[in-house]
Amino acid sequence: MRKLTLAAMLAALAAGITPATAADLRIGLQEDPDVLDPDQSRTFVGRIVYAAMCDKLVDITPGLEIIPQLAAGWNWSDDGLTLTMDLREGVTFHDGTPFNAEAVKANIVRSKTLPESRRKSELSSIETTEVAGPYQVKFTLASPDATLIAQLADRAGMMLSPTAAAEKGLDLGLAPVCSGPFKFVERVQQDRIVLEKFDGYWNKDAIHIDKVTFLPIPDTTVRLANLRSGDLDMLERLAAPDAASVKSDSSLQYAEAVSLGYQGITINIGNGEQAKNPLGEDPRIRQALDLSIDREALNQVVFEGVFKPGNQSFPTSSPWYDKSIPVPVRDVARAKALLKEAGYDRLEIEVQVPNNPVQMQVMQVVQAMAAEAGFDVKLKATEFATLLQEQSAGNYQASQIGWSGRVDPDGNIHQFVTCKGGINDSKYCNPEIDALLNGARQSTDNKVRKAKYDAASKILSRDLPIVYLYHQTWIWALSDKVEGFTAYPDGMIRLENVKLN
Repeated sequence: MRKLTLAAMLAALAAGITPATAADLRIGLQEDPDVLDPDQSRTFVGRIVYAAMCDKLVDITPGLEIIPQLAAGWNWSDDGLTLTMDLREGVTFHDGTPFNAEAVKANIVRSKTLPESRRKSELSSIETTEVAGPYQVKFTLASPDATLIAQLADRAGMMLSPTAAAEKGLDLGLAPVCSGPFKFVERVQQDRIVLEKFDGYWNKDAIHIDKVTFLPIPDTTVRLANLRSGDLDMLERLAAPDAASVKSDSSLQYAEAVSLGYQGITINIGNGEQAKNPLGEDPRIRQALDLSIDREALNQVVFEGVFKPGNQSFPTSSPWYDKSIPVPVRDVARAKALLKEAGYDRLEIEVQVPNNPVQMQVMQVVQAMAAEAGFDVKLKATEFATLLQEQSAGNYQASQIGWSGRVDPDGNIHQFVTCKGGINDSKYCNPEIDALLNGARQSTDNKVRKAKYDAASKILSRDLPIVYLYHQTWIWALSDKVEGFTAYPDGMIRLENVKLN
């Protein structure tokens, strides 16, 4: 048996494959993350890497309850203007820097003041951050903010070593230093990100993996083939048409959770010179594109009915969805009439698309549907991190992109459509929308918030800076050697209590 094992290992090495140890978990990602700095980054897969590397002040349960992580507890003042957090003691960052109230203050200040930070709008309600004790911090707000705790359950609440942040500046994203269960080892762009177990982790008894390697593999077929061959131990975003095949394979496991987010087409309305085109300048043309799409047919053709058609930032199952604006029925005649009213019989538009088979198929279906209404849609396949860079810079006309979703409804809408929103690459700006969404942040009454989100949705369904298409279901496929994985609605891979046989 020993000789056979050695022979197998030598054969693998000769083929250029490094055999994994029993505690080396290999995870296939759909894209390569952007910069690994929670203040600068925006990719979904980046958040998956952070889940292994960067603890947050608070986290969520699979049932979307907010629970302590680095914060041991918290309370609000009666007027809703002061949030006091007691912090977990005995926590250190990967470079040995102690985690305490000073570290939290440094992180919040960085997120709010770093010129490149995308977290500014998420933390805009915080006026001052005060160290109230070695392990207690007080946030004083300019006005009540019902969303703040939920924001701290994501990148805005991820804690970086203040020592490393001060020394490295923007280069921190090249070798991040956090306090999570795994510490950064190396990154090779478009190839791998390697983390290893942090022996000083505060909750180390829950960690049973020694090393995690994230491998970006955009092609869903190749990603699944790598899992079947044993070169991966798990993958995220299994293609919906492959679900039945995985379920019937005794060597694999299947897991799923309904997403909090959406997929759509973001349109450049005011982001530089490339916004100066009919699609960006005339809402009637965006309405025509919206009406040309049969969302249920799209769901059936590409996803075999597994996902949910959508037309708002919230899925139809969400209590925040405005039922008075149902998913539109395709109306080619009306789409043609709107295009004609805007002065066009046919119009060419370009949409950049992530270079993976699923998103390309989505847009090929949209392309065929839109053609019948008078649109000649050109598709530009783009590596995902590059797509985001082009979008931020305004070097695009339209972009097929989505959002993984957040626990609080604010996280799905505010930063994308308010005038100074941190991820408003459309540069859509409507003071009425700002007033509604800022007002929704300030109320703790869900009825008041719902009314404001409904009013905003009605305006956005007319202006259409984002043409929403569908809400996905997160699907994972895993080797039968993986134990203890729990599916979460945010799509993250949490490695506490995960083991490899």
